[in-house]
Amino acid sequence: MASLILTPENQIQRLNGILTKVESISKLDIEELITAPRPKSWNVVEVIEHLNMAYRIYVPKVENALSESPDVQKETEGFKARGWQKFVIQGQLSKDGKRKMKMKTLKRFTPIFNTTDLTQEKIDAVFADFFELNNHLKQAILSSRSKDVSKKKFSSAIGPIVNFYLPEAFEFLLCHMERHMVQIDEILG
Repeated sequence: MASLILTPENQIQRLNGILTKVESISKLDIEELITAPRPKSWNVVEVIEHLNMAYRIYVPKVENALSESPDVQKETEGFKARGWQKFVIQGQLSKDGKRKMKMKTLKRFTPIFNTTDLTQEKIDAVFADFFELNNHLKQAILSSRSKDVSKKKFSSAIGPIVNFYLPEAFEFLLCHMERHMVQIDEILG
């Protein structure tokens, strides 16, 4: 099984691509943003809020790991993801522009909006939260470049069944977002 080497440069580049895509999506008209393709499917705003809900759980974990990781004099060449973590990360990946398999979302990560209550102001707030949270993620990735990221692990958002070092958590979050960008493409047709 090939190694999965994680680098901040690759992660920042991918995050910038996601931020650019979401910026253009945020400018779509309200009907495109709140219309789901099927009755039990999410709309675009719900997908973005789901991403917000997921990352909010990681913010204190990431900040704590950064503060408790010792500084290093020079950046490392990359971080090799561990076996179980690599499996979890790769489970998020899309293939050929399609989600490999649909997964049931845990209830605490399910956004609940009444589409008739989704005003432009509420939609703008969801997107503003997304950009604020992901600018935090970008700064965390940049800060990790000067840290020994092999010293502090923390549990994933689903609990201690999966624990991450910072680069693994960043990669999981990015793959999760990339998966949901494919979902947004599917919603928008």
